[in-house]
Amino acid sequence: MIPSWQPAPESGMTVRRVEANGLSFEVVEAGAGDHLALCLHGYPELAFSWRHQIPVLAAMGYRVWAPNQRGYGATSKPTAIEDYRIDRLTADVVALFEASGAKRLTLIGHDWGGVVGWSFAIHRLRPLERLVVMNMPHPRCFARALRQWPQQRRSWYLGAFQAPELPERMLGRNDAAGLRGTFHRRAVDPSKFPDEVLDVYAASALRPGALTAMLNWYRAIPLNPPPRALPNEGCVDVPTLIVWGEADSALGPETLDGTEQFVPELTIRRLPGVSHWVQQEAAADVNAILSDWLPGGCAAAS
Repeated sequence: MIPSWQPAPESGMTVRRVEANGLSFEVVEAGAGDHLALCLHGYPELAFSWRHQIPVLAAMGYRVWAPNQRGYGATSKPTAIEDYRIDRLTADVVALFEASGAKRLTLIGHDWGGVVGWSFAIHRLRPLERLVVMNMPHPRCFARALRQWPQQRRSWYLGAFQAPELPERMLGRNDAAGLRGTFHRRAVDPSKFPDEVLDVYAASALRPGALTAMLNWYRAIPLNPPPRALPNEGCVDVPTLIVWGEADSALGPETLDGTEQFVPELTIRRLPGVSHWVQQEAAADVNAILSDWLPGGCAAAS
């Protein structure tokens, strides 16, 4: 299978295949050791979106895996909408962790990767050292914000993506011009998304079945339990860092309100003038935050 992205040899990153949870995952890997930092991308991204963070995390002593999640890149693409329910997505994380052979786990998620990270931590599927979430609020806080018009207006696409076939046509036509525009429309600094970056995302999305698989993450939302039904009262019992680009056009700052109710050990780092694509648009700032907050892969749990 042709990789969706081939890192430069000097980057220290390699691409491998990992069989887990009945699927074949394309995984970008760097570093070594028994503490896995698992980086989960969002829509419509790839493991490629972590290209600036993976070497930094590896240098801190982590073994880093950034998988293309189910439906993305050269990873398997189940065809049924129910295959993208949140319990299937978190089961992938469990299986990837077990396939890694690592003994310790830190999760780092952005956008939909943050949704998966929150759910994994709330359900306590495996012992977790730390959780990092970028531009995705706690599910209970997001549900609360969605009851108000400002966030309803920002989240209009959640309904639009439920339509069959039309979103795929809109996003994929003219060499995925619609998908390319998703990055530029939401970016504060579009120069961080030159053609050579957008070409990686477009080529991946244009693989057979990819756009439908990517959109099925949204189409499966009605099949997921409501946030009020979360176990453990939605509480996350591990140290948690939220990195938030404050110029996010899809998620208002009010979606963070009340997070401390569910996350006792909470740190929030806000980046003014940075868009939803926080780890790509403000890579140096995000890397500095991670280096400051994470203890390092070889450090004892705290």
